[in-house]
Amino acid sequence: MSETDNYETAASRDGDFASFDDHKKGLLGHFHNALHTNPALVPLIVLVAAVIGFGILLGSRFLSPFALTLILQQVQIVGVLAAAQTLIILTAGIDLSVGAIAVLTSVIMGQFTFRYGIPAPVSVVIGLGVGTALGAVSGWLVSRVKLPPFIVTLGMWQIVLAANYLYSANQTIRSQDIEAEAPFLHFMGVKLQFAGATFTLGVIVMVLLVLILAYALKSTAWGRHVYAVGDDPEAAQLAGVNVHGTLMSVYMLAGFICALAGWVMIGRFGSVSPSATTGVIGNIQAITAVVIGGISLFGGRGSILGAFFGALIVGVFELGLRMAGADPQWTFLLIGVLIIAAVAVDQWIREVSS
Repeated sequence: MSETDNYETAASRDGDFASFDDHKKGLLGHFHNALHTNPALVPLIVLVAAVIGFGILLGSRFLSPFALTLILQQVQIVGVLAAAQTLIILTAGIDLSVGAIAVLTSVIMGQFTFRYGIPAPVSVVIGLGVGTALGAVSGWLVSRVKLPPFIVTLGMWQIVLAANYLYSANQTIRSQDIEAEAPFLHFMGVKLQFAGATFTLGVIVMVLLVLILAYALKSTAWGRHVYAVGDDPEAAQLAGVNVHGTLMSVYMLAGFICALAGWVMIGRFGSVSPSATTGVIGNIQAITAVVIGGISLFGGRGSILGAFFGALIVGVFELGLRMAGADPQWTFLLIGVLIIAAVAVDQWIREVSS
């Protein structure tokens, strides 16, 4: 038998084994492969199931355009913060300061307008710049000083919260004053009516932000570098990726997005309050959306669309249970179950993939 015949025979045997393995893989194996290649699939399935379930339970009250768009309005701040948190977690980090930065930058936008008489559009730009600068500080400490992201952002959370109260003197800027003197600060709260549904510009900005980041992470070199750094920074460095530059860009962009969330927050609540609860619970809400959305806490795997679906899942459960007259504690219980289930699914995917 010639060498070519031997090669063809071996190839045939390999093909037989491959076919046998594919057959043996079965439905569970194909399902796992789908989850591995499409991380947003699980939260999407949960979201659709939740909408259908509450639709059956509550009927047209829940499935009306007004109710469904109300969910988007309720999650717009968390959705934007979750986008920032997703970027950090994809690099195998975590940011505990996202909510605090959002509140501080909203206070800066309001105080610069009313205390110093700076035009509102300029104040908004300053607020966005401050958010970006705070992100740069965290990024530098993580990338250059090599401090753990958890410690850096925990400290930054405390610093930003303290600066927020010290700078504002705990003074709230009322909605009536903003509407009369600086309506641009309310820009993200402008409402648009369409076929019985009510959208705010904050909701539209949230959706556009998610779509833009989804494209950037999937289809650009920067996005591939983000995943590479999160998966294995040493290997990424050897492959020619600028790890420091990538981390700095991620933390700065996350800071900018947090400041954008601060502007959305003014439009959502109407006023500028240094004691807004977003500064404390915004971090937990954003992490919850990211985890439920299937983003791996180990970094390097996940989709920002999943984080968006995770935020919507929380909104669906909150509105659905409230409309059903259930005790609010059921929301926390079910969300806690979803968090644990999401992490368990992520572990299963990682173990089967390895």
